[in-house]
Amino acid sequence: MNAVQVAASILTADFGNLYRVVRKLERAGVDRLHLDVMDGHFVDNITFGPTVCAAVRRLTTLPIDVHLMIAQPARFTDRFLDAGADTITFHVEVDESDPVKRQTLQRIAAARRAPGLAVSPDTPVSAVEQFVDDLAIVMIMTVHPGWGGQHFLADRAPKIAEARRLLTGRPGAAVHVDGGVSGDTAGQVGRYGVDVCVVGSALFQRGQDAAREAERVRRAASGPLEAA
Repeated sequence: MNAVQVAASILTADFGNLYRVVRKLERAGVDRLHLDVMDGHFVDNITFGPTVCAAVRRLTTLPIDVHLMIAQPARFTDRFLDAGADTITFHVEVDESDPVKRQTLQRIAAARRAPGLAVSPDTPVSAVEQFVDDLAIVMIMTVHPGWGGQHFLADRAPKIAEARRLLTGRPGAAVHVDGGVSGDTAGQVGRYGVDVCVVGSALFQRGQDAAREAERVRRAASGPLEAA
């Protein structure tokens, strides 16, 4: 059995009531908060920056996972560290050199935060292999990055098992899955050994009990692992 955490993405939340959103998620018993940062360049959407991260940090003691879907993560990493991010994950596909990516990961680790790389649906897990010694997180995307509420791509779920094997021998390193995860789909990612499920729109649907949905995800994803 694999004990799975739930990270609540606030991408589809009501930003006019950020305090209430955070309190709702705390009451729902989520384990972490997930902030999707988009710049309109790496993805065709714009969300928010370090000031929102800092505002969330002031509202809660829950761990904050920052997911940078931006073209120049090296340029902005320090601002998110200063804003109180506990983990910072950026995309292996960004157009920065491999030495710069490695330096960014090491800078995050030097600040005693957890560095990670995200793998988009059409990118093989092997793309992050050369960085494994600097990774605390591999994030498998089961939607195409850029928008919330997309359909879960079930055929990408087996990449979780690949990431799990890649992190063998790195105590504390975690595999996150992000995209379309709900109580209905969590079993499909849990079977491959995921550690953290990022759940977004499923927690904010009208009439949805966020606590019940978070527990559905946790229970479904924490079932038996598929035999290797």
